[in-house]
Amino acid sequence: MSGEGFMTDRSSSHGHSGRFGFLTDNAYLLLALTTAMWGGNAVAGKASVGEVSPLSLVMFRWVGVALLMTVVAGQDVRRNWPVLKRHLPFLALLGTVGFTAFNSLFYIAAHSTTAINIGIVQGAIPIFVMLGAFVAFKTPVTMVQILGVLITVVGVAIVTTHGSLERLATLQFNPGDLIMVLACFFYASYTVALRKRPDVSGLSMFTVMAFAALLTSLPVVGYEMAIGEFFMPTAKGWLIILFVTIFPSCLAQIFFMRGVQLIGPGRAGMFANLVPIYAALFSVLLLGERFEVFHAVALVLVLAGIYVAERGKKER
Repeated sequence: MSGEGFMTDRSSSHGHSGRFGFLTDNAYLLLALTTAMWGGNAVAGKASVGEVSPLSLVMFRWVGVALLMTVVAGQDVRRNWPVLKRHLPFLALLGTVGFTAFNSLFYIAAHSTTAINIGIVQGAIPIFVMLGAFVAFKTPVTMVQILGVLITVVGVAIVTTHGSLERLATLQFNPGDLIMVLACFFYASYTVALRKRPDVSGLSMFTVMAFAALLTSLPVVGYEMAIGEFFMPTAKGWLIILFVTIFPSCLAQIFFMRGVQLIGPGRAGMFANLVPIYAALFSVLLLGERFEVFHAVALVLVLAGIYVAERGKKER
């Protein structure tokens, strides 16, 4: 997730056996590593506070991704360019919404909430996607799915109020968590819009969207400079930029697309439920954050809600 996308590759599945066959032919290992990287992005966001300004982190991240993907997928982009060119405005919009807007809000949220909270709220994205598909494409929603949505919403409400009934009664929410909810809305919109994606390889499409994200991040950083919040990354800040560029952005994207090739988008998408678990685990181990009882309750409710919603979809 974290701006990396439920983007399936429509190119035909082919053998990747060889020296790295143990990895490239093992969907479960690929997808477990993918979600670990996405969970690690929440920790990187929190660790970036004071080391790199949030909007410059977005810009430098997409500079790195654009350069890497030019090397990895340059030939693929050239081969698919006639189709990509016809869909440039749509792909630019996807890159802006799914990558620039989502990541900007994601890293801003990290300044006023915990990495555990970010991970749990991010875990609710499948519910946002389901609701978005209903609004945009009139995808049928069953009563069981509605129950799943309500369970997940309760879980997110527990996170955003830190488990306080008093806060809930007076509608007092942590601003960082609310920013993260808005980020999830943007990411879900991007995911739903992927249904209209052109029939090209996932890598070439991702590369074009990465360049769009880079271009649209420039005015965002300009705004950060204008309000005096911009500062150059520290040594640790550059390491964080390197991590989010290579792992949550590039490797996770490639691993996820290969996992989808091997077992299909439905089964692969369910692995996203591991993201909040990884985020919570890494937050405790690497940042020393406290895992409270309300976190456990919220995590169970968010995952249970998604499970119920998925079961409701199968019963249709």
